[in-house]
Amino acid sequence: MQRLEPGQPGPRLSVSAPEMEVLAAARGQKQLVLEFDVFRDGRGFSLAALLRARGFQGRLIAAGKVLPDQVRHLRRSGFDAVELAIGTDPAPWQKLDQIYSAAYQPGGHDRQVRQARLASRRDESLQALAARLNDDHADSPAEAILAAALLPELGRQAAAISSFGAEAAVLLHLVSRIRPDLPVIFLETGQHFFQTLAYRRTLSQSLGLSDVRSVQPDPATVARQDPKGDLWRDDANACCALRKIQPLQDALADFDTRITGRKRYQNRERAGLRPFEVINEDLVVNPLVAWTPRQIEAWITEHRLPRHPLVEQGYPSIGCWPCTRAVEPDHDPREGRWAGQAKTECGIHRPTRREPA
Repeated sequence: MQRLEPGQPGPRLSVSAPEMEVLAAARGQKQLVLEFDVFRDGRGFSLAALLRARGFQGRLIAAGKVLPDQVRHLRRSGFDAVELAIGTDPAPWQKLDQIYSAAYQPGGHDRQVRQARLASRRDESLQALAARLNDDHADSPAEAILAAALLPELGRQAAAISSFGAEAAVLLHLVSRIRPDLPVIFLETGQHFFQTLAYRRTLSQSLGLSDVRSVQPDPATVARQDPKGDLWRDDANACCALRKIQPLQDALADFDTRITGRKRYQNRERAGLRPFEVINEDLVVNPLVAWTPRQIEAWITEHRLPRHPLVEQGYPSIGCWPCTRAVEPDHDPREGRWAGQAKTECGIHRPTRREPA
């Protein structure tokens, strides 16, 4: 990474500036300086990832309050250079720069090197790809993880999966900042709260999502297997298979990468999640895997995102109405899902056998 003197030419913006202002300032520029106002401010890394995802190919410079031990994250997010104040000892930067020499997203002047690396990975197995991405993005911000999965050079067909539940706004907000036209799959089970259906429309319009797809179970199969609509009473797993697992499997036939909002804190089964994994020969991306409830709440508040109307009524985790209950404020948020049962997951994220076409 280049180390530059203060006063570099080109637009200079604070990392606290709105992303639309930064994107507008970067348009047509060969060089852009992002000023970190506070040490370890993650917004600069997210902005860099967003700029690269939106096609900015100029030189991206970090300035202000940055530290040598951040060089790895600066590279991974897309920075090409760092502006050092006069009198700054360059030795620590040089030392750490040599240790962390791999770049997450090289600048425009590195395109040939980048293309050569990508060409050598064409035959890379999916498991190897997931392992490499996990290694590259072990400590990356959520937006950088998402941007990495959507790089055109990977040649993958991606879709996001959303329940439009209590925390869905965060993942969908990140999607809207990078690819508002990304397909978003919503499983319309026929048993959602009416508030969820209204929230899906409100949130989609608010974020400018242009390709939200409602996927329904096959009516004939429903009529045969659950004619009274009460299969959930006797066999919740069979109900999920009918109304969620099979419809999603069909909907994902044209995609090889799925993006989820799962997080480690949500239940024991998700505690070992990584940002990238392989399920059913598909790449699964979990940008929010390391987020905490406090981070979720802070993001929703900071960005003034619409909230699911049932949250304030005691529903911190929301699925279909027959299997969702309100919980006490000091209880586990997912305690209201399949209450009284050993079931903790609907099963859409577990490996399933695909029938041959």
